[in-house]
Formats: sequence, structure tokens, C-alpha cells
Amino acid sequence: MRKIILLALLTLAVANGYSQEKGKFRVGLDFGFVPSNGGGGGMISIEPKYNLTDNMNVGLRLGGAGIAKDVQTNTGQSTTAKISANGSFVGTYDYYIHMGTMSFVPYLGVGFGYYEIANIEFDDSSTSSGTTSNPASTGEMGGLIRGGFEWGKFRMGVEYNFVPDSKLQDSSGNVTNVTVANSYLGIHLGFYLGGGKWGRKAQ
Repeated sequence: MRKIILLALLTLAVANGYSQEKGKFRVGLDFGFVPSNGGGGGMISIEPKYNLTDNMNVGLRLGGAGIAKDVQTNTGQSTTAKISANGSFVGTYDYYIHMGTMSFVPYLGVGFGYYEIANIEFDDSSTSSGTTSNPASTGEMGGLIRGGFEWGKFRMGVEYNFVPDSKLQDSSGNVTNVTVANSYLGIHLGFYLGGGKWGRKAQ
């Protein structure tokens, strides 16, 4: 039975407090929503991680996000576009603010890695399938910041992915003045397996 000790709350946990276990592996699975000016979309990720200490770990987030976006030209015009799922391969670091035997644990994290840039499909009433344009670059290096909490094996958080904007190509392969913003905000929830459990004393 989990216990909440008032003294641990006041002292921000005793030195041999309860936490995840150093040297253990864990795997997280998250599902989320991506709000955007052009509508919105969804995201999913799987993230194997290794506990460096009882309150810090590193991992590799393998993710995908599909987002409807606004596309801007240099004249200020905009149009609605649909985008297929972008992939990401991001190394991550999370720090947990754990207090005593509590199962509720806030965290802060950062990441850096590679983001795939998908083709853009424009809504086009003149055709049944729409018009598809290729980005000038198929991938960019980017990063993320995130924060949230874990409660037992449950996890919820908010993240922002910083990805450079893309220019689109025309049918001849020439780079145009059409710019697509690739950065996005994600709100996610999920769970993890392994790595020890918050609220139990590390062995």
C-alpha cells in the first residue's frame, strides 16, 4: 500500500527516497493531439529509455505526427493543406521532480534529433484527389521541450517540437516562395512499462 509522508513533502524527499530504479530500462507509448491553425491532427510515439539515476533518464523517441496546416506565400496569401504523417527520431533527456513516496511525479525534458518532412497535399475542388507538392528538403534537424507528470504507470504531458520551416518545389523541381511551418505543439497521454515504479523504494 502506497503511503504519503508529510515530512517528505516538506523536505523534498529523503536521500534514500522512493523512486524509479537506476540502471533499469523502460518503454513508453504515448498518443496525442496536435492543435494547429489549419485544423489539427494526431501524434503517436514509442520511446525506449534508460534510467541514468533514480530521477533522470535518456531515451530515443520514435514518433509520427499528421497535421492539417496553413501554408503561406511571401505575399501573405494562405491556403489550407493536408499533410501526411511526419516521422521523428529524437534523443531525449527527462528530469523528474520526485518527493518521497508520492506516485505523482512532475517532469521536464528536452530532445534533439531528426524530423522527416512529408509531402503537402492541397485541397483542390477542380480534381478529385487534390494537388500534391514536395518539400525542398525531406528532413531537418530539430529539437523539443516538454513537461508533464507521471502517476503510477500513467503519463501525461505537453511538448513543443522546433522544426525549421520548409520551402515547396513546383512540378519542375524548382524551389518556390511557398513556406510551410513544420514546428508543432503536442498534447499527449500514455503509459510506460518497466524501469521500476514511482512510490516504491529502489532496490
